[in-house]
This record gives sequence, structure tokens and C-alpha cells, in this order.
Amino acid sequence: MARYKQLAEKFIHDIEAGKLIPGDRMLSLRQFAQQHGISVSTAVSCYSELESQGWLIARPQAGFFIAEQPSVNSPIWHSFASRVTTPSHQRSGTIATGGPLGTSRLQLDKPTQQALERSLRRALKRVADKVTYYPTPQGEPILLQALASHFTHNGFPLNSDELVITHGCMDAVKTALQVCTKAGDTVAVSSPCYNGLLDLLSQLSLRIVEIPSLEDGIDLDQFEQHLQQGNVQAGLFCTSHMNPQGITLSSTQKQRLAQLANQYQTPIIEDDVYLELPHRNQSPLPAAYYDDGGYILWCGSASKTLSPSYRLGWCRPGRYFMPYLKRALGVPTLIQYAIADFIESGAYHSHLKRTRYRLSQNKAQYLAYLSQHLPEGSCVTQPDGGLVLWIQVPNLNATELGKAAESQNLDIRIGPWFTESERYCDCLRINIGFAPEAETLEYLERLMTLIKQHCSN
Repeated sequence: MARYKQLAEKFIHDIEAGKLIPGDRMLSLRQFAQQHGISVSTAVSCYSELESQGWLIARPQAGFFIAEQPSVNSPIWHSFASRVTTPSHQRSGTIATGGPLGTSRLQLDKPTQQALERSLRRALKRVADKVTYYPTPQGEPILLQALASHFTHNGFPLNSDELVITHGCMDAVKTALQVCTKAGDTVAVSSPCYNGLLDLLSQLSLRIVEIPSLEDGIDLDQFEQHLQQGNVQAGLFCTSHMNPQGITLSSTQKQRLAQLANQYQTPIIEDDVYLELPHRNQSPLPAAYYDDGGYILWCGSASKTLSPSYRLGWCRPGRYFMPYLKRALGVPTLIQYAIADFIESGAYHSHLKRTRYRLSQNKAQYLAYLSQHLPEGSCVTQPDGGLVLWIQVPNLNATELGKAAESQNLDIRIGPWFTESERYCDCLRINIGFAPEAETLEYLERLMTLIKQHCSN
């Protein structure tokens, strides 16, 4: 482990043990470096690590101070006996557009926007006469190779010929479901489950089994019981920084998920759209990394890590490659060239590094705000990655809250949309991809007012 991380972990331990008190001023970077016999750059890395995790706060012209820790509790995930249900077609009314809290998305900084513009201009030159042809169904070789190299460099070895380019992650997942299931089949999902996936399963006339969430993932014992009984024909799971619960399956859970897929020869679609958004430096490995038989169809996208407007994703279909490819229609060539350039130029790596740090700061600030303004007894997830927080408020009527928010053009996602059961009626989900600055704080203040109005005594 790097020296700066060792020092950061020691400070976290001392803070948790009460040896260091919130509000205490830290040594200057130079004093800290001298005290520990390290370089100033190592001291900067240590303080940056602590700040990114919410343990330190920088005050202009004053230095670094130990941050006040949020007083909110994390939700407790309760087990339940899962059963086969049919998802409904309509999960909500007209969802308000705009505003920072509803849709899970990033606020792009200026360096990223400028880098994207440069990549688009270079792509226009590189694409040349390809603009007169339809895009290749599998995807442009330049993008396939860029993605394969990118993920291989980050510990997940891929060959370019294993991937298929898609119109975003939802398109990748939809095609995977169409390849692996037929109308009336049952698909296992986590509970709570992203409402967009439940809508998709409904549109495809598929039934579901909701598998309970655990602190380190999902209840794989229950999932295996359904596999043994022949109750499910496929699985569909977000495995890293899950939406909405924020959980990342442990490496042990991911290995077992891959093992179950191969043992029962059952396709599992891995929705890994948040894989590269940890709030620390290192992305986890996907479950597909442990898949030897090709039963995991790994899906990803640039929609969450970069921009949803590009509508560009990918799938590694494994043993289902040929039937998957037959359904591919091709993605606009210019967009593929632009994203390939963005990756090859190093701009994507730099963007992710800045984004992870910014998300960690956002999370700490949102948690601090929520701890001060939510009703007593509320619980908020404290995920190690991703773009959302899951909030549980005692005695909240989330359905009525949703109606009130919609009438005020306030975009949020309420708990009942993430299940086909009666669970999560006191829950909601918010996006943390936007810094809690003036406009976002105004939305948060309106939300806190509505929450208090829709809590029964």
C-alpha cells in the first residue's frame, strides 16, 4: 500500500477512536511532511485522500481541519422471502425534467467539456469518407480497441472482438434480455431495483423475483434456491455501486455469482454502468472477470461516467455473442470516433480522476446537509461509489411526496418505484452528481419542506 494511504488510514483510525476531534486544525503540509519524514507531495496526497473521503475539510487561508462527521445512520437491509411477481407497466406519472436531484447524472466540469469538444473536432477529420456508410453492427474497430485497452489497463482483460457497441447501457441490457429470455420468463433482480430496469422488464413481458439486499451485496442463497427450483431463467444485477442502494458486491459475492451462472448454466446480465465511479481511486472488478464459461453478459456505458447525451454503451455477451450481434444495428460512427479519441488522448482517465474526487466531496457535503435537515431517525446510505443516495424517513408517505414533488416540478425518485412489493414506502433516492451549490441547495430546501409535510406523526 502506498505510503500516503497508510498515513491516511492511521488518521482515520485515530479519528474513529476519538484521539482526534472534529474541528481540530491539522498541521500544515510542510510540518506534516517533516514530522513523518515524507515529501511534501506525499503529504498532499495523504491530505487529498482524507479530504476526498470526507475526513478533512480545507478552509481558504486557514488550512485543513478535521471534518464534522454526519450524524445520519445507514439503512438496515432486511431479509424477506422472495417470490415471482409481474412488474407493472407504469411506475410513475410524468417525471419532471431538469433539476439536479432526480436523474442519476454527472455535472461535467469545464476541462472535460473542452476535451470532448476537441475529440469531436478530431473525430470529424478522422472519420473521413466513413460518413457515407452505415456504421458496422459490432462497432468501429477504433472504439472497440480503445475500450479493450482501457479496461485491460484497469485490471479487466478484454479483447476488442469480445465487445459489441450499443446505444447506451439500457439498450445493451435490453438486447441481452431479448437474446436470453422470452415473454413469460422470470428474471431475478435485486431489491430495491432501478426503476428503469423494472420498466424494461415489464415492456418485454417478463416476470421478476426480487432478491433481498445485504450489507455486502445480495442474498445469493435465496438466488441459488430459485435456480435450484427452476424458478428463474436469467438474472439481472447491478454489481458495483448499485442503483439505488449504493452497495458494491464484495469480490467473494461476485465470484459466487459467476460460479452460480456457470453451475446452473443460467445467463446473468451484469449492469455495470457505475463501475468506474468509485469515490476512491480504484475501480472494483466486475463479476464477469470471474466468469469462465461466458454466462455473464457484461454491460456498460459512458452515460453515467461521461454524458447521457452520447447514448453510447457496450456489451461483452460471452457465449451469446453471435445472437447478440445479429440484433445490433450500429451506433453513429462520429460518436464512436469521438469517444475513442477521448479515451486514447488520456482525457477520459483525467476526467475520471477528477470526477471521483468531486463525487467524494459531493457525498460528504450532501450527507452533512441531510444530517442537519432530515427528520430525526432518518437513514441515508453512505456508498463508496456511484451517483445516488438512498434515504429512509420514518413515517414518510413517499407516494404522496412524489405527487407533491411532481406538482411543483421537483424531480426526485420515490421508493415505491423500485419494487413490486409494499416495501420502501418511506424511501426516496436523490442524485449527488451535481455539487450542492446555490441552485441545487434551493431544490434540496424545497425537498426537505415537502418531506416534513408528508411525514405522519
